[in-house]
Amino acid sequence: MKQLDKFNIDINELKSFDIKEYVLKVISHWKLFLIMITLGLLVAFYINKRAQRIYSLKSIITVKEEQNPLFTSSTNIAFNWGGPSDKVETIMAILKSRTHNEKVVKKLKYYISYLKEGRFRKVDVYGKVPFELVLDSLAYQLLNTPIKLEFLENEEVIVSVEFVEDEFNLINYQTNSTKGYDTENKTFSKKFNVNEYVETPFSKFSIQRKRVTDDLTGKTFFIVFKSFNGTVKSYQNISTKTLTKGTSLIELELKGSNKKKIENYINTTVQVLDEDQKDQKIQYAIRTKQYIDTVFDFASNNLKTIEKDLGEYKRKKSIYDLSVEGEALFGQVTELDLQQQQVTDRLQYYNNLESYILSNKEVGNDIPAPVNVTIEDPNITKNIVELVELSKQKKSLEKTVTSDYPPLKNINDKINITRDVILENISNLKKATKVNLTNIKRRLGTYNSRLKTLPKKEQGLVKFQRDYNLTAANYEYLKQKQYEAGTAIAANVSDIKILDKAKDVGQSPISPKPLFNYLIAIMLSFGFPFLFIIVKEALNNKIVTIEEIEKLYEIPVLGVIGRGVIDSYLAVFNKPKSSMAESFRALRSNIQFLFKKGENSKTVVVTSSVSGEGKTLCSINMASVFAMSDKKTILLGLDLRKPKLHDDFDVSNEVGVVNYLIGQTELESIIQQTKIPNLDIITSGPVPPNPSELLLNDQTGKMMQYLKNNYDYIIIDTPPVGLVADAIELFKYADAIMYIIRQNYTQRGMPKMIDEKYKNDEVKNISYILNDFTIKDSYGYGYGYGYGYGGYGYGKYGNGYHQNEKKQSWFKKLFK
Repeated sequence: MKQLDKFNIDINELKSFDIKEYVLKVISHWKLFLIMITLGLLVAFYINKRAQRIYSLKSIITVKEEQNPLFTSSTNIAFNWGGPSDKVETIMAILKSRTHNEKVVKKLKYYISYLKEGRFRKVDVYGKVPFELVLDSLAYQLLNTPIKLEFLENEEVIVSVEFVEDEFNLINYQTNSTKGYDTENKTFSKKFNVNEYVETPFSKFSIQRKRVTDDLTGKTFFIVFKSFNGTVKSYQNISTKTLTKGTSLIELELKGSNKKKIENYINTTVQVLDEDQKDQKIQYAIRTKQYIDTVFDFASNNLKTIEKDLGEYKRKKSIYDLSVEGEALFGQVTELDLQQQQVTDRLQYYNNLESYILSNKEVGNDIPAPVNVTIEDPNITKNIVELVELSKQKKSLEKTVTSDYPPLKNINDKINITRDVILENISNLKKATKVNLTNIKRRLGTYNSRLKTLPKKEQGLVKFQRDYNLTAANYEYLKQKQYEAGTAIAANVSDIKILDKAKDVGQSPISPKPLFNYLIAIMLSFGFPFLFIIVKEALNNKIVTIEEIEKLYEIPVLGVIGRGVIDSYLAVFNKPKSSMAESFRALRSNIQFLFKKGENSKTVVVTSSVSGEGKTLCSINMASVFAMSDKKTILLGLDLRKPKLHDDFDVSNEVGVVNYLIGQTELESIIQQTKIPNLDIITSGPVPPNPSELLLNDQTGKMMQYLKNNYDYIIIDTPPVGLVADAIELFKYADAIMYIIRQNYTQRGMPKMIDEKYKNDEVKNISYILNDFTIKDSYGYGYGYGYGYGGYGYGKYGNGYHQNEKKQSWFKKLFK
């Protein structure tokens, strides 16, 4: 049952939610919104003015592997085995790598910052400085501390430093090493000649003008030597991305406070990348050419020796030409000699290639190249390129993953399979080549036998001529390969092409964004107060408006009593024309509908949930308005635990209701007159130990009957029903019950107990009175209760009808 009641209460609270009410609550905090918006705009203005301007420049490059069109397929194989298929990803990784950015920083000397005093901070003036520093490579420089340069007349400069701390570091950029530097002096200042070395205990450099005509007189700059590693790390943040997925277009973007510095860095990083890529691309060709040059020199010397020996033989033997038969045999033998040489070289290459693959688990760019042979089987070329690429992928993964990583295992399996396929192909080619070589040797043996039938002189000439022709053919082949290798190096084509250079074309700063900052300021200026209101309302469990009472409870609202400044609880008597007095007159009119017709005497019980809600104030002033309307009224103080009525009426509380109820005195003797005509009062008297029991005895009924016979209105001030049960026992004597709720004081759950009794018909003729009401706290609600707008005690419509209310200026009304 309790759970059901709780559920009903939650449903009622949900039903009580009113969008209009919340909107009005928000609007009522307009001054808070105005202050926050003003502060927010001021903060945004300050940020827009003071924040450092950040710019962004971009460059677009394309990465495409270019081949020299002069090469045949076999030549290209010689110089391009292992060509990367992931070229774009590799280039992007290089651009962000530490090694690459170290080269760029060293080239641009970006570890030296050139600054000038600005409005809010020292400003980077790189590109606008008419000089540059030339460092002594062996000297150490002061690290991360500004050095001031004040240029004077007569080619002089004052170098000064302010040392904030006692210990500093010095850095040598040649070795990238640091050491400590201690100083007892807080400042350093010395005059130097611009054309000489500036040598101090903590630095050594020279100042070199960019143009001889530049006049430095009267100018002041600051220089800062920054950490080399820190500078490199900051530029590793360069952004690289492909413009479209799957394409070779790369966009480089760099952000910073100096556009010239960004422009130079992006363009230089592309330049360094292009040079490195060209060098790496021809390294294989260079190694191949070096080997060819060595073999070619040997073949050239060998050819010269054989040519000399052939000439001497011809002179000694006086034989210069072969016979017809000898010429025919010589032609056949020469062709077979060339075939044997080619097949032998090919077989030797297969052996070298097989030995390399068997002895190296990971194939790299040092794989033997086919220098003086032509590979006829395209599968060998295809498989070797695939093997090299798989080995590269394996090395890349091994740097970041463990050996049991599934993709790495998959690559290892592919490598093993490809190696086996290559070895199988090589084995088959070796077998075929050996068969071919055997056939050539057999045919060559036949012709050699026929050569022996020639005369001795002719046989000798054929022998020298065969050696010469074989060596000359090898010489010509190597000469061709030497030419191809040289051409590959000289005609090296870059894989990097610049489509759009980084350039300062007047780009606006990307940060701060003034319009965006103002927009954020306005949003936050609305958001924070709105959040404050939501949290405030979520945590506020006090009753604020009449609408809340009507939605949460069944008991009707009789009226409201406005907040006012009063000297005593006798507000109606002391200020009969005040707005508060009008509130009680309105209640006097409204309460008539609760009384039964035909009864001469009316009893009104005034109670509340807890003390402090204005129960006694309402009791006194309700009694006052009835008395002032020429009705004989008595105010009965039955709050026996906390009596207060006697203080405002300035009467004695030594004898009261308690004395009558315990039989110490007669009823007539405790009735006291007040200064208000037609109003008598019975005070509580001394505080008893058993107030509840006293109110339950028969004397209370006799007292009430006596008072009904002698007075038109009886106003009973009772204790709070939320604290004690005394007031509920007195409800049986009441013709009307006024239950006081104080705005922003009474908690929402407090009136639920009396409301439940009303629903169960345990209590009748009861109404809520909203006390201490102000329009500010009610968010504009409460219309229709009391005596017009004056029922609240405030408002322009009350002016002129209520006394003691000062006329306010329009400015005060605006902020009221």
